[in-house]
Order: sequence, then structure tokens, then C-alpha cells
Amino acid sequence: MDKILDFIAKETDGKNYKSYKYCFESVDIPKLDYEDKRGIQVKKKGETDKSLTTTKSLKNLADKIGKNGSPLFKYFLDGSRRTYKVDDIAYGKRLYPIIAGQIGVAVCERQDKHTFKPVNLKNPLVISIPENANAQTTIGNNDQFFTNLIRKLNGQEILKTQKLNFSKILPYKNTALKENDKYEDRGIAKIQDEMIALEQKVVFELVKAKKLNADSFLIKDGSLEYMKSGEARELSQIKSNYDCVIGVSKAFNPEALSNDVRDISRSIAELKINHRTPAFMYQTERIPDVKFAVWYLRIRETLSPFDGVLKIEKILVRDIQEEEGLDSDEIDLISANIINERNPVCYGKDDRWAKHLYPIHLTESYIKSKYLSDIHFINLF
Repeated sequence: MDKILDFIAKETDGKNYKSYKYCFESVDIPKLDYEDKRGIQVKKKGETDKSLTTTKSLKNLADKIGKNGSPLFKYFLDGSRRTYKVDDIAYGKRLYPIIAGQIGVAVCERQDKHTFKPVNLKNPLVISIPENANAQTTIGNNDQFFTNLIRKLNGQEILKTQKLNFSKILPYKNTALKENDKYEDRGIAKIQDEMIALEQKVVFELVKAKKLNADSFLIKDGSLEYMKSGEARELSQIKSNYDCVIGVSKAFNPEALSNDVRDISRSIAELKINHRTPAFMYQTERIPDVKFAVWYLRIRETLSPFDGVLKIEKILVRDIQEEEGLDSDEIDLISANIINERNPVCYGKDDRWAKHLYPIHLTESYIKSKYLSDIHFINLF
């Protein structure tokens, strides 16, 4: 019974080499992995209260909501992927890596303090191979070729017997490498983009079902700045879908707001517990037509200066928000509710425990429970 790589090599007139297979996420390479990048600070404050120049305590509001109010956040979104180097394949005189991936995107809903359950899960299996696996790439039939290839692949006995199938083949550019460029990174980027597209899809599905409103917000784990860019009309629709969504980043770059905010890293480090910074208006080079309100909130006291601090983002949807900033009362309401989401913690089980919001931790755990084991997945190839 042919395995997946033998089938792909045979169908694309390539030669596979039975290379060493491994999961990228299990390779321990020390690095700072930020969820945000250095961007552009707009020359405006990100909120309506222009007099706010120091940090602000949200403890009293958080206590009031905790005792008498209803939580603002009802839905929790997390997305992750596991990527694997599963072989090398030769086309012409060059070898290219084959990258496979498991993607997990889930939304969980908290109906009341006793009920927390998943309401949406997308966990496709994908493969990324070079574009020149299609020998007729120049004719422009890439989509048809790879659609037919995935259909044939899913008909193979090794997948049918295990009741598994791959959703897509994601071709990456096989053009010459530039300095510090790797084909592995191109394949991983394709899988990452597919995960982001699925995150946007589940947000759209919640909006379409009228689940999100002023009393029912969604927290997305991670930065919002990787949302899809596109035509003005499409971008306007995407922005409106995020009207009741905030992004919360555990791993942020304290210098990401550019040199225009020279002392921001020290201000973040010196934040007192339950305090937030003023909000800044922010753009990214990736989607310059979108403006964000960005602020930082300390939810726990720790020894490390940035542990216990979250970066919070909200897309500015309406024209008045882009002019005046996000309403400061809304920022306070969001921040106070986030403070109330912090407990209990997963202390000792995750080195990010000081930044965890517990519903997001549960959603992430749910996604991971749906992955095939690394050994099982790798042995398909």
C-alpha cells in the first residue's frame, strides 16, 4: 500500500527521498516569537478621552461587573497549527521540502457560569508542495491541477482505511531563494495563511448567525493584524464583522508601536495590576487601510516586567472611530471584563500562565485534544 509521499511523487513525476520526518513545533530553537510586528503609530490618540496621559485602574469596575453584571465575553476563538517536514522531493535539478500540517480553529461559548462548550471546530489536514509539482504551471491551471490531485489522494487506501482526508494542497512559490529565505518557511507560511482564513471564516459565521452584538463579544487569542487584506469593498465587510471582536496577545513586542512612542516599553513594564495604558491608534504595513486601537493591561503581578501584561487590540470599524478613537468607556468595559476572565490559572502547566485567560486556555486545550498524535500523522507519509 503506497503511502502519501509515494503517491504524490508518482502523480507529479517527482522523486521523493524518504527524508527524516519531524514536527517543527517540537524542535526547540530559542527565539522571541512575537504575535505582532513593528508598525506605524498614527498621529492620534486611540481613544476619545484625550486627557488620559497616565495609566488607569479598572479594579472597581471589574469588581462591580463581577458582583452585579453580566460578562461581556460570550465567545472565545483560538487557532493553531502543527507543521511537519515529511520529505524532500526533486523536480528538475532542485530538491524541495514537503510540508504537511494539522490546523485547528475553534470557538467555544460560555452560556452561563455552569456551561462552557464548543460551538465550531475546523481541523483540516493540509499539504504544501512547490508550485512546479504541476509541470504545466505556466498555463495557469494550478487550481484545477491541485484540486484533482487532492481528490485522487483522498481516494488512496491508506486514508480510506483510517477515514481521514486532506482538505487542500497549498502550493508554495518555487522561485529562487533570497538571502535568509527557506522553502520550508514558504510552506509553513501557506499553512499559517490557511489557518488565518479559517479564523476569519468562523467569525463571519458567528456574525451571520447574529451571535455577536454589544452584549456578546468574542475574544480572539492573538493579534488581529493578520486579518486578510483585499479590495476596499471586501475589506469593509471584513472590518464590520470584527465590530464585536477583540484580539488579546500574550507574546507581544513592547517596541511594536514604533519609535514615536519612545517610552512605551518602560510604561508597560511599570504597569500596576488592574491598570491599563492609554490607547494608541495603530496601523500595519500589511493592511494600511485598517486602523486599530491598541492598549496594554496588567492582569497579574509577577517578577518579570512583561509577564502578566496583555496587549489588547480592537479594529476601528466606523469613520468616527478612525477620527476620534475608540470610546474610552468601551475600552474600560473591555478591560474590566478581561480582568475578570483571568482566573483560575494553569500554573505550572504552561510557562505563559501569568497571561492566560482561562476560557482561551480551555479553547486551546480543546483544539489540541482533536489533533492526531505526531507519530500517527507522520506515519501516514
